[in-house]
Amino acid sequence: MLRTRLTEKLDLRLPVIGAPMAFAAGGRLAAAITDAGGLGLIGGGYGDADWLSQEFAAAGNRRVGCGFITWALRKKPELLDLVLEHHPKAVLLSFDDPSPFAARIKDRGITLICQIQTRRDAEHALDCGADVIVAQGSEAGGHGEKRGTFSLVPEIADLIAKVSPPTLLCAAGGVADGRGLAAALMLGADGVLVGSRLWASEEANVSTRMHQAALGATGDDTIRSQVMDLARKLDWPARYSARVLKNRFIERWHGHETELRAVADEEAVKYLAAWAAGDPENSNTFVGEAAGIIHEIEPVARILDRMVQDAEHLLSSGASASRLSPA
Repeated sequence: MLRTRLTEKLDLRLPVIGAPMAFAAGGRLAAAITDAGGLGLIGGGYGDADWLSQEFAAAGNRRVGCGFITWALRKKPELLDLVLEHHPKAVLLSFDDPSPFAARIKDRGITLICQIQTRRDAEHALDCGADVIVAQGSEAGGHGEKRGTFSLVPEIADLIAKVSPPTLLCAAGGVADGRGLAAALMLGADGVLVGSRLWASEEANVSTRMHQAALGATGDDTIRSQVMDLARKLDWPARYSARVLKNRFIERWHGHETELRAVADEEAVKYLAAWAAGDPENSNTFVGEAAGIIHEIEPVARILDRMVQDAEHLLSSGASASRLSPA
């Protein structure tokens, strides 16, 4: 198995953290990732206390963590206390300033993970005492910004080496197989945070229809947009957009945001109904550019075992990536 600073620091068998994808990353998925040797994170999403309690219960006695959309947590700060009472192994903060919450997390002896999208974000996260930085490239599914993984990760690796060598680094965005894991380690990361590939697992809270839509897509079929947030009336900061599959909803509203705002009340009802039904055409499938290298919905254990074995093979022998099994 691959041993890195991440596996040593967090006592893991695999240098893999599961992305805390809102709604998709429940207790079952987080537990499966932890059981496989990585670190599973429950998605705190937009702040539903009952849902969080339910999903921690579903994870049982596994040492899992939780991830928050930080601007949403600011509106319901009591949710951090709820999560801390479950003694999570780590808490991840992304999409806003982590400083209001960092000290409370670290004072409890819990690993603080900060996901960043820019160098400036990374510098601030280091000032806040982040134990782990996740450098997220725009290839990722769901929300993010503009930087690409391949250049962002080594830039942040150099920054960490210069100003805070003990801090660990994970790469995120487009990591879906052993090639991505091996590349991340070669770029200077200590591990990876995996979203889309684990979203496409049997344990994820994802409808069959959305899984099937992703399996039929390529990376070219994804797009970064803000229309799904306007339709859901979610107050996302303007700097962030989300990567989703193109579909009927995107074709209707992307590029027509002003028009959508004018009918947001009506469209929100339609969107939420479509989302509840798992409708991949009239809501959105939140998956990244890695869709083009995902070909099957599998158990988490099988996905991670193959990912790590293939990465080990590449790193130890320099084998051609074309000889590895597909994701």
